[in-house]
Amino acid sequence: MGNKLKVGIIGATGMVGQRFACLLENHPWFEVTVLAASKNSSGMTYEEAVKDRWKMTTSLPEKYKDMVVKDAFEVEDICNKVDFVFCAISLNKKQTKLLEEEYAKHETPVVSNNSANRNVEDVPVLIPEINGAHAQIIESQKKRLGTKRGFIAVKPNCSIQSYVPPVNALMEYEPQTILACTYQAISGAGKTFNECPEILDNVIPFIDGEEEKSENEPLKIWGKVENNKIINAQNPIITTQCIRVPVTNGHLAAVFVNFKKKPSKEEIIKAWESFKAPEIVLNLPSAPKQFLKYFTEDNRPQTNLDRDYENGMGITMGRLREDKIFDYKFVCLSHNTLRGAAGGGVLSAEYLKACGYLTAK
Repeated sequence: MGNKLKVGIIGATGMVGQRFACLLENHPWFEVTVLAASKNSSGMTYEEAVKDRWKMTTSLPEKYKDMVVKDAFEVEDICNKVDFVFCAISLNKKQTKLLEEEYAKHETPVVSNNSANRNVEDVPVLIPEINGAHAQIIESQKKRLGTKRGFIAVKPNCSIQSYVPPVNALMEYEPQTILACTYQAISGAGKTFNECPEILDNVIPFIDGEEEKSENEPLKIWGKVENNKIINAQNPIITTQCIRVPVTNGHLAAVFVNFKKKPSKEEIIKAWESFKAPEIVLNLPSAPKQFLKYFTEDNRPQTNLDRDYENGMGITMGRLREDKIFDYKFVCLSHNTLRGAAGGGVLSAEYLKACGYLTAK
C-alpha cells in the first residue's frame, strides 16, 4: 500500500458506489480498505452483494470480489480501518446527515456525494477548479463538530455540473439571470434501462428535488467565506427545468444568460478556451487537462459522442448564439456519474489531500 491513504466507500453497492470502486481500483493516492452498505448487504462478499446489480460496463474488479461488505452503521469499527471515507449511501436526508456527522465526529473525514449536508453553512460544496478556496471553512466546521481532523466536504448536484463551469468562466461580465433546462440521464437516478422501463420511448418532465438544487447550489459555489460560514451569492438569479430522458449517462443543458456587461460572442469563446484551473488542481491525478471545450459544429456536443471528454471530467459546450429574449444561449454537457458524482468526489478528495486536509491517521 506504500504511502496511500486508506479509504472506505460507504454505499458501495449502489451505482455511484460502484463507480467509486472502479475509479479507485488503481488510484495512485488512495487504497480502498473498506466497502460498506446497508444491513441487507453486510456480511456478504462484494461479489455476492452486487452479483445481480453490477451496473458498470466494465467487469467487477478482482481486488474487491472477496472483500466482505460491512454495515455502514458500524462507524467506530470502520473508522479504525480507514483514513477517510467516500459516502454515496442511499438513505433519507436526515439519516444521511446524521451518519456523515457521526463519521466526522469519529475523526474520519467524509467526502460526500449526497445532498444532506450541502446546505450546512460551514460545509464546502466543491468544484476544485472553481471554488477550492472554500475548503478553508473546514477549520470552522471542525470547531463546531469538536473534532481535530474529522469534517464533511461535498460535491454539488450532478445537474449543475454542465452549466456552472462555463458560466463561471464568464463572471467578469456579471451574469444576472440564467434559465437552464437540463436533460438528464437515467443513471442520475441510479438506474439502467433494465431497471427503468418507463423511460423507453418517453421523456419524464419531473425529477424530485432537482430544480431546487439546480437553482440554489450554484449560489453557494459562487459565495464567499465570511464569519465562519459560506454566504451565498445574490446573483445570478437562476431558474431551471429538469427533465429525465432515455440516455444512459450524460446530462445536457440548454442555457440562456443575461449579462450586466454583455460580452461579444468572440469574448465568450475566448474566455472558455483560455480558462485555466489553479496549478494545484491541474496537478491532481483525476483533473482534466482542459476543463472546458467549445465545439464549432452546429450539432455538438452530443451526449453519446462527448460525455467521455477528458475521461468524463471535462465540460463541453456548443451552439453559442445571441437570443431574442436573453443575451446569449448555448448548449453544454457533463458526464453525470463521473464529473457529476464519483469522479467529482475523487477529484475533491485529491484536492483536499493536496491542501493537507486529508492525512493518514
